[in-house]
Amino acid sequence: MASSTRNGEPHEDEIRLWREGDGWIAKDVETGVTTQGSTRKAALDNLDEAVALHDGETGREPTDEELRELGIEPSDNATGDDEPPDVLE
Repeated sequence: MASSTRNGEPHEDEIRLWREGDGWIAKDVETGVTTQGSTRKAALDNLDEAVALHDGETGREPTDEELRELGIEPSDNATGDDEPPDVLE
């Protein structure tokens, strides 16, 4: 686990942000997750999303209830557990 010090005390959750070309790069030091954006805010927003995905906080399958809230009936799913037809092997 990466760490550095602040006032002689170790701390975690360090983020590094730097300009590269016309954009910004943001890196979460602990996880190594790195993203980019056209602005500082965009790079940091992308980093928040990428770290959440890395930590398993996003990217899960929606529940049947969540699908129904979006107007999708799960029983109408034509592919079931098969790969969607647009996925190349």
